[in-house]
Amino acid sequence: MPEGGARRIGIALTDRQRIAWLRLIRSDNVGPATFRDLINHFGSAEAALSMLPELSSRGGASRTIRIATVDEAEREIEKAHRLGARFIGIGEPDYPAALRQIDGAPPLLAAKGRSGVTIRPSVGVVGSRNASISGAKFAAMIARDVGRAGYTITSGLARGIDTATHRASLDTGTIAVLAGGLDQPYPPENLSLLDEITDGDGLAVSEMPFGWEPRARDFPRRNRLIAGISLGVVVVEAAQRSGSLITARMAGDFGRLVFAVPGSPLDPRCHGTNGLLKEGAIVTTEPQDVLDALAPLSQMAPPPSSVIEEPEQDEGARSFLPPDDSERQQIVSALGPTPVEIDDIIRHTGLDASAVYLVLLELDLAGRLHRHSGGLVSIAMSD
Repeated sequence: MPEGGARRIGIALTDRQRIAWLRLIRSDNVGPATFRDLINHFGSAEAALSMLPELSSRGGASRTIRIATVDEAEREIEKAHRLGARFIGIGEPDYPAALRQIDGAPPLLAAKGRSGVTIRPSVGVVGSRNASISGAKFAAMIARDVGRAGYTITSGLARGIDTATHRASLDTGTIAVLAGGLDQPYPPENLSLLDEITDGDGLAVSEMPFGWEPRARDFPRRNRLIAGISLGVVVVEAAQRSGSLITARMAGDFGRLVFAVPGSPLDPRCHGTNGLLKEGAIVTTEPQDVLDALAPLSQMAPPPSSVIEEPEQDEGARSFLPPDDSERQQIVSALGPTPVEIDDIIRHTGLDASAVYLVLLELDLAGRLHRHSGGLVSIAMSD
C-alpha cells in the first residue's frame, strides 16, 4: 500500500472557530483565496468578520456587504448533522492532504461518509457521461486494480465513466465530489450509488452550501476539487469539449500527473483523450501504467502546505497601520485589466507588502478585484 499521505496531520477547529469559518466563507465576496488572506492578515475568522464592513467600504463597495450570521451558520451545521455529515477545515487531520497544496483550496469541506479514505493518496478517474461499454469496463478495471493497490479513487458521481469508477472502488475506498450541496446530489439516478458510497468505505464531499442545486458553472469548480484531491487523473473517453478535459487541464496546472486512454480516431468520445496524448499525457492501456508512474510520488511525504491556522485564543485583529488615501490610490492606479502578480504591484509602488495586500482585500470585498489563476489580479478599467 502506498505510504504517501499515510499520516494524519493537522489541528482540529473548536466549535466556535468552525462557526466563524463557516460564516466567513458564506459571506459576500469571500472566496477561498480571500478567506486565506483575511485569516493571514487578521489572525482569526472572528477578527476578519468584524472588519468586513470597514474593508469593503474602503474598497468602494456600492452597498453594504452581507455577512453570514451566527444563526445561519448554526442552522447549516445542524442540517449537516441531520444528514450525517460534518464540516472539515483545511487545517484538520481529515482534510485531503493533496488538496491543501492547491491555490484556492476550500477552507471548509462538507463531508459525509468515512473520512479515513482521505488519509491515502488518491487517483482521479473521469470521462464521458455517454460512455461506451468498453470505456466503462476499462474505467472499472483501472479503479478496481488501482484501488486494490492502496489508492483512494476519486470521481464526480456523473453518469457513464464516473459511475463505473465509483462502483468498481466501493470496496477499496472512493470519494465522490459533488457540484451542489451534499443534500442536492446530481444526477438523480445515482442517489442509490451515493448512499452505497457514504454507507460503506467511501466519502462524499462538497464545498457548496446545503440546499445548493448544481448549475452548469458549478461543475468546473467540482472538477478542480477532483484534480486537487488526486496525485494523478486518468481520463477515459472525453470529447473535444468536455468537463473531463477541464479536470485534466487543472490537474496539469496543479503539477499532477495526467493519464489518457487512447481510443479510436473515429469515435468522438475519444477525440479529447487522443488530444491529451498529443500534448504529453501518459499513455494508459493497463492499470500498471498508472501504478508505475505514481509510485515515486506516492512514497513521498506531502510537501509542506500553507495550512490556514488560528491561534488557540482569539487575539483580535493584529495591529497594523492601514494605508492612507494616497497610498491606496497608488495601488489602485497600478492595477488594470491585464492580470499582474502581486509582487509586481509591491515593487512598482514601493509600498509595504502588508499595505498592498490590505488594499487588495478591500477591493476584493467590494467586488472590484478579479482574481486569476496563478495568484494574478486585475481590475476593470472603469474602476
